[in-house]
Amino acid sequence: MINIEPPNTVSLVAAALSKKKFGSMRFLRRAALGCVVLLIAGAGMAQAPVSSTDSAKSKPEWKLSWSDEFNGANGSAPAAAKWSFETGGSGNGNNELETYTKRPVNVQQNDGNLVITARKEDFTGADGIARPYTSGRIRTKGLFSQAYGRFEASIKLPLGKGIWPAFWLLGNDIDSVGWPKGGEIDIMENIGEPSTIYSTLHGPGYSGAHGISAKFALSTGEAVNTGFHLYSVEWAPKDIKFFLDNKLIAERTPADLPPGTAWVYDHPFFIILNVAVGGYWPGNPDATTTFPQKMLVDYVRVYSRTGTSAEGKQTR
Repeated sequence: MINIEPPNTVSLVAAALSKKKFGSMRFLRRAALGCVVLLIAGAGMAQAPVSSTDSAKSKPEWKLSWSDEFNGANGSAPAAAKWSFETGGSGNGNNELETYTKRPVNVQQNDGNLVITARKEDFTGADGIARPYTSGRIRTKGLFSQAYGRFEASIKLPLGKGIWPAFWLLGNDIDSVGWPKGGEIDIMENIGEPSTIYSTLHGPGYSGAHGISAKFALSTGEAVNTGFHLYSVEWAPKDIKFFLDNKLIAERTPADLPPGTAWVYDHPFFIILNVAVGGYWPGNPDATTTFPQKMLVDYVRVYSRTGTSAEGKQTR
């Protein structure tokens, strides 16, 4: 998530949802973001993890290329062959308040889930700066990346003012070309709005406050943290579709980009899961925010289309 500010919103009719493309949002961003609100009618709130039959795993057009079911021993770190920790407290320019750590109290496997916990506690990281919160951030950088296919995760979100959970992708060339030239695909972000999720593309000329975003809400007004939901993206060379519980919520193509800008989604991206605390976009926790805040991830799965050449890249 690389961000700067809160979005202005425009409401649209949910009936147009399945056919319409929605236009103009993450790494150093969230300052004044244009986005689209979609009301999703009849999207029931799952009270248990989304079953594997609801995921792409059961569909013949998809071939599983990578996954983590988080079935390690209770209290253990996520598999080192699949994930690395990103630690510290730079906040990526977002004015976040947490220090990310690799401690089990912030990141662990438990009862078949990955649990990322944001805690209110004074903590001094390796940079020598004391901050009032800790949390966790893990990524597959250098271990797994893929161009195109379907990326999905079954997640139960935390919820509170100033709490910012995310499931997102960054281009694996970020160290050589920088952000946003390498691209960013935000599959799911929440900033404490009980029934609202954001999905966003960032690239050169459309990043930060100008990212191309969709803001979508459950028409029932139920909170997204009441159960597990399936957040996914289906990514083709010239088309990116975002889904909530397998319902299409937004579609992006090069035609949605600002004039003169480039579609940079043509190379492998890696996965990031984190819970940030505070920042320009969500604002800071207040008296209503309770701690600890936990994001539970039942699984993350990545697929390529059946009949296509291998698009994934795994290194150890």
